[in-house]
Amino acid sequence: MSRVKLDPLDLQILRELQNDGRMTNVELASRLGISAPPCLRRVRTLEDAGYLTGYHAALNAEALGYEVTFFALVGLTVQSESVLDAFQSAVVAWPEVLECALARGPHDFVLKLVARNIAHENDLTMALTAVENVATVRTAQVVRQFKTAGGVPLDCRADQPTERHVSETQ
Repeated sequence: MSRVKLDPLDLQILRELQNDGRMTNVELASRLGISAPPCLRRVRTLEDAGYLTGYHAALNAEALGYEVTFFALVGLTVQSESVLDAFQSAVVAWPEVLECALARGPHDFVLKLVARNIAHENDLTMALTAVENVATVRTAQVVRQFKTAGGVPLDCRADQPTERHVSETQ
C-alpha cells in the first residue's frame, strides 16, 4: 500500500464519503463537479492507498438492546509480544468489544464495550479478569455520550508530505 499525496479534490472525496458512505459514485462526482469515471478512479486510488478502509452503517446500540457502554483499562502481567498478541486475539473475538487498542501509559489496553445491562457488564468485566496474563481491569461506564464522531478530521491543505499525487496515478 503506497501513500499518495492528497490534493484538495481528494480531501473533498474523503470528506463527502466520510459524511455519507452510501452515496453513489454519480452523486459523489456531481458534488465534486467532475464526471463519474475520473471520480471513481480517484476513489479506487484512495482505497488502494489505504485512505479509505471500509464503508459502514452507524447502528444505535441502545435500540438493539445494548443499554450500557463502558471502557475497560487492562493491565497485563508482562508485555511480551506473544502475551500482547494472545490478549488481543482473545478479546477481539468478543462481539461486545467495539474497539481494542494497545496503549502507552499505566494500562496496556483500552477497550470500548457494550453490554445489555449492568449484569452483562459485570460478566464481561469478570471475563476480562479471567483472560490469561491479565493483572488489572478498571472500568468506566458511560453515563451520557456527547459526541460520537466516526472518521478523522480532514484539513484542506494539499501540502502534506507523501509519495505522489492521486491525480498523477490516473
